[in-house]
Amino acid sequence: MDVIPNEEPAKAFVLAHHYSGSYPAVTVQFGLYDLVDGERRLCGVAVFGVPVSASVLTKPLPELRPFTESLLCSRFVLLDECPANAESWFLANCLKRLLDRGVHGVVSFADPVPRRTASGLLVMPGHVGTIYAATNALYASRATARTVKLLPDGTVFHERTAQKIRRQEQGHQYAEGQLIALGAPVPRAGCNPALWLREALVAVGARNVRHRGAHRYVWRLGRSRREREQIKLGLPVQRPYPKQPDPEVAV
Repeated sequence: MDVIPNEEPAKAFVLAHHYSGSYPAVTVQFGLYDLVDGERRLCGVAVFGVPVSASVLTKPLPELRPFTESLLCSRFVLLDECPANAESWFLANCLKRLLDRGVHGVVSFADPVPRRTASGLLVMPGHVGTIYAATNALYASRATARTVKLLPDGTVFHERTAQKIRRQEQGHQYAEGQLIALGAPVPRAGCNPALWLREALVAVGARNVRHRGAHRYVWRLGRSRREREQIKLGLPVQRPYPKQPDPEVAV
């Protein structure tokens, strides 16, 4: 494994193999490699970076500086052909590398709600964070329950993406392009972006799904158990670890 200095290969890998179909803001990204005919081939990517809100980090880790001493593990994906123990080995070594960089806390989320396309094809079975439990992460309950909007391909249309369109912020053209590619009309010059978005989501057949909240996991990083336990937690540790994905509930 090694740091991936250039975003492009990691981004291409995640877009090809991660159910989210998106790539987040990055602080550092690690790659897992195997050898094929004497050449290194990327077979796994772990992305650590900055969440939309600092509270994602400060709520569970209140005494660590967000974005420097604490980071979000926002993508973790390996090829199915990797050995069974590759995930835990890769993640454990990523955490060691982060500690070397001065990171003392990592937060990640496991999405337990299955995803299906409009035709019913299962594209994501729902994750409970088994690999996180295997690396001794602390389970710190669920994130806030909410309703998510699913596109016909089974990906989530995030509220932050919707805001970019409504407010015509940086990135709105890419977000609009996603909906147009799924069958939404091209926005007319001078049209109201919020109205266009509402009509576009209806046109592509977006649907609402009730989400009870992603499972939240926290790692405290240190050279010893004493160092790790000195890092204050802002949320109570829950037991046992979750075992089953959530049922699918439409709204």
